[in-house]
Amino acid sequence: MTIAQQLKIKEFPFVIKDSKGNKVYWENSSGLWYKYEHDSKGNETYCECSSGEWVKTEFDLNGKGVYYENSDGAIIDNRPKYNKLTPDQIIEQLESLNPQQVIEVITKLIEQCHN
Repeated sequence: MTIAQQLKIKEFPFVIKDSKGNKVYWENSSGLWYKYEHDSKGNETYCECSSGEWVKTEFDLNGKGVYYENSDGAIIDNRPKYNKLTPDQIIEQLESLNPQQVIEVITKLIEQCHN
């Protein structure tokens, strides 16, 4: 039984939104439904429908789609690839910067942790 059927909804489409106004559920009169998830910036990161199909997406800090995967097995991965550095390598690179540049790097890291 769908959400609209449980609630005895008579007007369609039936839509539920979260506190930020993002659509998290949609259903039509024939019982077809979609569930949605969003990241902190409102980008749709997951969608699933009543037939079992789904789509996952990821976005970069600028809102550009960088990853796509669906229930059929399709994957498009344009996420940036990072070199993994050891702590000593990170320290070595930071030591090559002037104090202002180190502050800028640390500030950017903190901002990314909060987004």
